[in-house]
Amino acid sequence: MAALPSKISKVTTHVLQEMKLKGEKIAMLTAYDYSSAKILDSANIDAVLVGDSASNVMAGHRTTIPITLNEMIYHGASVVRAVHRALVIVDMPFGTYQGNSKEALSSAIRIMKETGADAVKLEGGKEVIESVDRILSAGIPVMGHLGLTPQSIHKFGTYVVRATKPDEAERLLEDAKLLEKAGCFSIVLEKIPATLAATVTQSVKIPIIGIGAGNGVDGQVLVLHDMLGITQEFSPRFLRRYHNLYEEIHGAIGAYITDVKSQDFPNEREQY
Repeated sequence: MAALPSKISKVTTHVLQEMKLKGEKIAMLTAYDYSSAKILDSANIDAVLVGDSASNVMAGHRTTIPITLNEMIYHGASVVRAVHRALVIVDMPFGTYQGNSKEALSSAIRIMKETGADAVKLEGGKEVIESVDRILSAGIPVMGHLGLTPQSIHKFGTYVVRATKPDEAERLLEDAKLLEKAGCFSIVLEKIPATLAATVTQSVKIPIIGIGAGNGVDGQVLVLHDMLGITQEFSPRFLRRYHNLYEEIHGAIGAYITDVKSQDFPNEREQY
């Protein structure tokens, strides 16, 4: 199906809802800086996620847990300055919404005011519903996240596929319905069986975005650095690499070093 018409000046949560109703797939990618976000927006991406995966790909941490609210605001503001058309969602980092709904609201307000983003995203279902309710009460759009929730990695102890057993699958479906009822405009489903993801998608009216959740959902999201082949150590089954920028950049830097050391760069045309 053709992409969302470029004549749409701004993708909103309402536009995503319309896309689901029309059966048009939603394309979302992550971005953490002005330059990459500008490229994504000019390519007419539907949504840009300023993911807490910045903790991994930008800061080199093993998990998403260390990244702070101030750091997420920095990345979010950088992205928003570049984006004019896509919907921009900023992840709420670990520790800013779990167990304290007042702190959750305060954190969400900071993100919206200091980044200019369109929405926030947080992980979890029933256990964070009080925070979800409080954030939504302030008029802040919320995207949910179920399945593999990286901020809970120490609880699960592994990145294996989630909700493979009937009881966990049932809880996930219940959580999806709970988030929809609360007022979330969309939910990300990460690394769960494709059949379950399709069931969830058909059971709720809000858009479901998948990452490792099969093709029966309303849209897909990938980490930009993974799909471009900048990161090399991460290669799950669901990842399709559309380029190998690691090798291209590595080769370009090698050529630059050679040219500098051989005094080929700069040449007469490249100096004043």
